[in-house]
Amino acid sequence: MQINVLKNLALSAVVFVSVSSCTDKKVEKELSKKEVSTTKTTLTNKPIVLQRADPFIYKHTDGYYYFTGSIPTYDAIELRRAKSIDELQNAETFRVWEKHKSGPMSRHVWAPEIHYLDGKWYVYFAASQEDDIWRLRPYVLQCTGQDPLHDKWIELGQMQAADADPKSFTDFSLDGTVFEHKNKRYFCWAEKTGGQFASSNLYLAEMESPVKLKTVQFMLTTPDYDWERIGFWVNEGPAFLKHNGKIYITFSASATGSCYSMGMMEADENADLLDRNSWKKSRYPVLKTNEAKHIYGPGHNSFTVDENGEPLVIYHARDYEKAVGDPKVVPATDKRPLKDIIADPLYDPNRHARMMKLKFDKNGTPIFEFN
Repeated sequence: MQINVLKNLALSAVVFVSVSSCTDKKVEKELSKKEVSTTKTTLTNKPIVLQRADPFIYKHTDGYYYFTGSIPTYDAIELRRAKSIDELQNAETFRVWEKHKSGPMSRHVWAPEIHYLDGKWYVYFAASQEDDIWRLRPYVLQCTGQDPLHDKWIELGQMQAADADPKSFTDFSLDGTVFEHKNKRYFCWAEKTGGQFASSNLYLAEMESPVKLKTVQFMLTTPDYDWERIGFWVNEGPAFLKHNGKIYITFSASATGSCYSMGMMEADENADLLDRNSWKKSRYPVLKTNEAKHIYGPGHNSFTVDENGEPLVIYHARDYEKAVGDPKVVPATDKRPLKDIIADPLYDPNRHARMMKLKFDKNGTPIFEFN
């Protein structure tokens, strides 16, 4: 088992996308590419990659940063890489997989993550199908070679539950992420039990292989507080961090408009991660909308490090409050009236990938502050 360690950070990330906005103000103009930060590790609040929600960055042993995220049309998986994070915006994109025309994996391709496990490249993502667009399930791709941008990718199918687990991945489930701790590999994901409008919880299990769970699902967190229940009751998009003897899993909450925010779970590094009593949950969001800085609905983060090994938070956000659906990114099979599409924040393409430096307080607890 290969364990990717980045300056005492065990890093990975994930998210589920809700379909509701939260507020109603005038939309500001979209950022142009000229407004994207382009110098080496520039810590500003400007986007690092435009129109990429659910951003995931993995720094590999070759020194490259590998980036992926949800594209506005939700119909393919794209990868790009660069020697610095600030070069990712203008890096060449490679479309490594496209959705099927029908059946499983034919609609809503969401929140891909790229991982290097046991000497092989994998992409974890969620997708639904044209005839049942909310039948979201987690799927796995594997690269046949060592160059994920040019070598062929093959489908390994849906993520599999443990033999003794009859419930995992049987309902609306997505935002899977992978992390390793103490020679064990874990899979964390969001799942609703009861259909699209049920509560979205986060679940955690040990993995038997890159495509199968070893243990029965354990519910890590459910939407307990008011800030997790705006528009929809949501916990999604988990991301793993290890620091100063503690394990942290951040997550996103509520609908995908400006009410979207981040919370955090905390456990001791020696605790049983599959025991609910090992975890403590943040009472209030650790990151939320900042109107003064024009950052709305921050969330679905991942963690990486800069060129000096210092920890960074990668997240998405819009720079205006009211999300507006764009008919140009809606598939032709979507026959809803125009007014319904415009009212759907899921098809507002301007959730941009952004970056912030991760800080810690005197006790070693992460602090999430905009630049």
